[in-house]
Amino acid sequence: MDFEAALGAVGMASMSVRPGDTSVAMGLNDLSVVSSTTILNVIESACSAAVIDLLEIGETTQTAELKFEITTTVTVGEELRAMARCIAIEGDLLTFEVEVTHVNKTIAAAEVQRRLVDRVSYMARIAAERLSI
Repeated sequence: MDFEAALGAVGMASMSVRPGDTSVAMGLNDLSVVSSTTILNVIESACSAAVIDLLEIGETTQTAELKFEITTTVTVGEELRAMARCIAIEGDLLTFEVEVTHVNKTIAAAEVQRRLVDRVSYMARIAAERLSI
């Protein structure tokens, strides 16, 4: 990974909320609003988009820690937009600050740490762990 270019890198993701993206559709509660897990998906997509072009062949990132706060919500048909910016790099951990908005309203804010991993080694380790169970 080009660590120098990664610091300050920005990524964006957006989505229109569909009926299947709601809390009620996912069995979380009886509210027909965007679910927290859907918001997490758009947050992680923005983080990935920020660094995808900076990865070497065989590299990827995996979420290590995620803290977020949902301040309001949206309903079916409305669009969410997430913008992530890499604010720190320590070893193999990249830290992002993310804001999720609808029009000009902040829906959620997050701090996400993603670990840089070698795809083949990572999947081999996961497979080995499954065999030892």
